[in-house]
Amino acid sequence: MKSSTDTKSNSELKRASEILKRLKKEYPLAKIALEFGTPFELLISTILSAQCTDERVNLVTKSLFKKYKKPKDYLNISNQELEKDIFSTGFYQQKAKSIKNCCKALLEKHQGKVPEDFEALYALPGVGRKTASVVAGNAFGIPAIAVDTHVIRLSNLMGFVDSEKPDKIEERLKEIFPEKEWINLGHYLMNHGRNICIARRPKCMQCVVGDLCPSFSPKN
Repeated sequence: MKSSTDTKSNSELKRASEILKRLKKEYPLAKIALEFGTPFELLISTILSAQCTDERVNLVTKSLFKKYKKPKDYLNISNQELEKDIFSTGFYQQKAKSIKNCCKALLEKHQGKVPEDFEALYALPGVGRKTASVVAGNAFGIPAIAVDTHVIRLSNLMGFVDSEKPDKIEERLKEIFPEKEWINLGHYLMNHGRNICIARRPKCMQCVVGDLCPSFSPKN
């Protein structure tokens, strides 16, 4: 005989599966918005994307990646010059420092190459779990869930978690969604957060998963 806990767990898995199915249908072309050609470029772009829109980062990296192609290129210029190049992404002083420290570690520990391993990525200076997950998943196809502000907000609104802590959210999402969907799950949630489940003005009446969402409101 199944316990109430088992029944609740199975119900949650079924709900999560249906939400994934609908989001996948709604956003069949969902992919990372950052533009990159190599794992290294994606790493730099993701560091720059902190507290900045992907659109702005893409504008900056269009010229940045022509000027700096390898880790050593970032180390051969002054902090001031790099700060000037990335100024419009915000928090430019800290980002310049993170980029330089990261590039130094790549040269000293990985022969200048971005490691194809989540833990090795996460160990790089200036690289948090989100950045490591973005690079691991989108550059190397390693199953990972990048938890950004959209994923945090939607995970709570949809009732998957009751927490603002990215690591807790990542852990829970990995429990209820199949590993093969982890990379794309982030893309689906980010797209849905930008287009429908918008902070402060959600379009609940246009939401394809509204009937499965505990936060649904017919007033929106």
